[in-house]
Amino acid sequence: MLYLKLSGALLRQPDFLRLWAAQTVSSFGARITREGLPMAAVLSIGATPFQLGLLAALSMVPAILVGALAGGLVDRTHRRSILIAADVARALVLGTIPVAAWFGALTMSHLSVAALFVAGFSALFDIADHAYLPTLITRDQLVEGNSKLAVTESVAEIGGPAFAGILFQVLTAPFAIAVNAVTYAISGAFLWTIQKEEAPHGPARKRLHWLEDIRTGWRFTRDDPHMRPMFWLAAASALFGMFFGALYVPFAIEVLHLTPAMLGVTIAMGGAGSLLGAGLSSFLMRRLGMGPAIAISAIGGLVFALFVPLAHGTPTLAMGYLISAQIGGDAFGTSVIILITSLRQSISPGTALGRVAGLFKACAGIAGSMGAIGAGLLATGIGIRETLAVAAAGYAIVPAIVVLSPLRRLKTTPEATH
Repeated sequence: MLYLKLSGALLRQPDFLRLWAAQTVSSFGARITREGLPMAAVLSIGATPFQLGLLAALSMVPAILVGALAGGLVDRTHRRSILIAADVARALVLGTIPVAAWFGALTMSHLSVAALFVAGFSALFDIADHAYLPTLITRDQLVEGNSKLAVTESVAEIGGPAFAGILFQVLTAPFAIAVNAVTYAISGAFLWTIQKEEAPHGPARKRLHWLEDIRTGWRFTRDDPHMRPMFWLAAASALFGMFFGALYVPFAIEVLHLTPAMLGVTIAMGGAGSLLGAGLSSFLMRRLGMGPAIAISAIGGLVFALFVPLAHGTPTLAMGYLISAQIGGDAFGTSVIILITSLRQSISPGTALGRVAGLFKACAGIAGSMGAIGAGLLATGIGIRETLAVAAAGYAIVPAIVVLSPLRRLKTTPEATH
């Protein structure tokens, strides 16, 4: 029987529990931001569809810039300090929105700048978090640790939008964002209470140019036989994943004729799938080993991606196809993310964890932006369903990368390179 273990050594480690609590609070807060900024733009300002599209695009740019520039900073600074600073910064930026709304001064420019800065600090938090976890727990606990953190993300994806909806109804969108600011402050407070001291990440060095930081991250990625295919896997996943991300809602509403309520239930099922994926990763790892577990998860993700363009018939029948894709696709997709992240954390040198994570973050941002633009252009020419079929077929590159690389033979996690 497949299930997620809610026991284990990590539940007896107070510092990991504090990190987990911080991530739990901020995960729910992130859902409020995701729903709240566009909601505030529509209800408080009367934003146009073009302005909403621009607001969404602004959330992708920082991943590229911060990924390219911040890796070296993370590797040369105490990572917990960066996590706390990013939380405080997000709380302060979001706190300006209800204040501006209170004085009747909230504008689209204000929301756009807030979205840009929050996305930037979130990207910085993600990079530092990736580098920090291996300093808090042991290598053989990384899959368990990442699985438990993924549980929180899954629960937030299921309950977060509903929680946000209640806040918007009771407080109105701009003032609901004040609650979001508080969640980031609470997250920072939990991180502050972590007691384990970070070991030095390496000998003191002079500050390097950001281009040298990128080259350092790329050298580690290029020269490691397991890291190299993971880089291209991340790029392919982001590229074709954004095809689905950009077209999923118009496909469901305009082509399949789902109601907004039906679409909301369907998307929530993705959170349930991610919850299954958190347990699936550990199960496959124990039974098959790291490489085969990644391969099976990638193949499973491809199979369920095909359910999206195949959806047809009455809205209820089409919804069944999409729910299958949400549950199965997100389960296998989350499994891939947990396994790849754990492997990357294990084999990256401790002194370069931030630069490697930054390189992957920038790569995903560039590929995702290309995917979103490409999806829009292709859908204009051949149609939404046809474009999603192209994306599903293109997603076959992901398991192919695993099967055709040394990853497929990897049973146990290798030691980090130095």
